[in-house]
Amino acid sequence: MQNQSTEDYIKSIYKLKKEGKSVSTSSLAKHLNIGDGSVTGMVKKLSDRKLIHYRPYQGVELTEEGRRLALKMTRRHRLWEMFLVQFLGYQWDKVHDEAERLEHMTSDELEDRIDKALGYPKVDPHGDPIPTVTGELVELTYKNLAECEAGKSYVIIRVSDESPEVLQYLTQFGLSLNKKIKLMQKIQFDGSVVIKVRSQQMPLSQRLAQSIFVEMV
Repeated sequence: MQNQSTEDYIKSIYKLKKEGKSVSTSSLAKHLNIGDGSVTGMVKKLSDRKLIHYRPYQGVELTEEGRRLALKMTRRHRLWEMFLVQFLGYQWDKVHDEAERLEHMTSDELEDRIDKALGYPKVDPHGDPIPTVTGELVELTYKNLAECEAGKSYVIIRVSDESPEVLQYLTQFGLSLNKKIKLMQKIQFDGSVVIKVRSQQMPLSQRLAQSIFVEMV
């Protein structure tokens, strides 16, 4: 059994590494919004428990055991997000904080029951892949809208959940997973784009375009 603090640290290390960032105690402290001194002490404890490899000034790496724990918590978080949307009527911009709390209180049996009730989903409400019960994660390949070619049609398969405001804005315009769109124009000087949804054309800023991931149809 792990405590919540351990799970939060391990999942944060995993997330920062997935983003291609070097994980130092200072970057981890910033991500967790706590003091450097507290992080240094916890990192040493996690190293003693063989969940991470840590050498001062050289950053933090997850061990295989640490990676398994990170994927387990990621799985529970994303299952809860899907459950909250499908069964409790939550909007996709409201599920993250609830799932953060619930993931720490989930037993193996409850995890299995949620998975079964949902029909064994492969992705969460934002299109992020859900790790399997055996700790496998199938990485999906896709481009963000800002990288795509104008004049082509695409379907939305993932939307970044880093900002609830972005999700709320996209919802206002009926943009969601599996929505078909056409990229009408790319504005070179500022990186914005113009898309067509059904018969309506709408501009999207570069930040919004980079938050929407698609595949060609």
